[in-house]
Amino acid sequence: MSSSRFPSIFLLLTFAFLFQSALGVDPLFHFCSNSAGNFSAYDPYEANLNKLVGYLSIQAPSTGFGTGSIGENPNKAYGLTLCRGDVSSSDCKTCIVEAGSEIRKRCPSDKGAIIWYDNCLLKYSNTDFFGKIDYENRFYMWNLNVVSEPESFNKKTKEMLSELAEEASESPKLYATEETELYGNTTLYGLTQCTRDISSSDCKKCLDSIIGELPSCCDGKEGGRVVGGSCNFRYEIYPFVKA
Repeated sequence: MSSSRFPSIFLLLTFAFLFQSALGVDPLFHFCSNSAGNFSAYDPYEANLNKLVGYLSIQAPSTGFGTGSIGENPNKAYGLTLCRGDVSSSDCKTCIVEAGSEIRKRCPSDKGAIIWYDNCLLKYSNTDFFGKIDYENRFYMWNLNVVSEPESFNKKTKEMLSELAEEASESPKLYATEETELYGNTTLYGLTQCTRDISSSDCKKCLDSIIGELPSCCDGKEGGRVVGGSCNFRYEIYPFVKA
């Protein structure tokens, strides 16, 4: 599924919510941006974009994040990639390489595009977007199962994610996770993360914005995500296992 432009409204996806390995799976979602313009085969922008994706696949895996730009205007390409905070360097690199290959197939002539996998995201454009919160690219995922006590569960989930938003914004990696025991021998897991081109305060602002989408996205659901171009959260419940 794709969009002809970066959308100003949030697209909703309904399917079983799964935590996947990024190896050998399809992307979670992608957008192609016609608004950024198009390029043709052998265009100087295409050459710069190819170099940029290769550069990011080398630069980013050691830290899990990278930005770069290659070329001169009007053919300059800007790119960013982020791997989930707990992903190994080797899996990070694998995901970035796959993302770079797949997005070129899905958006072959678009100067701007973004693609998400479970382990990473990759975004590029012909305009400098670094340091700016991406409010346009956003999608939802949720588990089809509903909890038995949705009101108290929603409150607990929002409280956890709000705490994690604060923790992530104060972390050097702009990343935080937590597990807590719930009623009925279940565990609630939460994760928040931001791209590291934005400031700590903008990370908090971005996460607060998407956490505000909880009622629209995941009301009473056993798991859910709101995933954007600058930040994302995820939560799920699973049986509690005593050590």
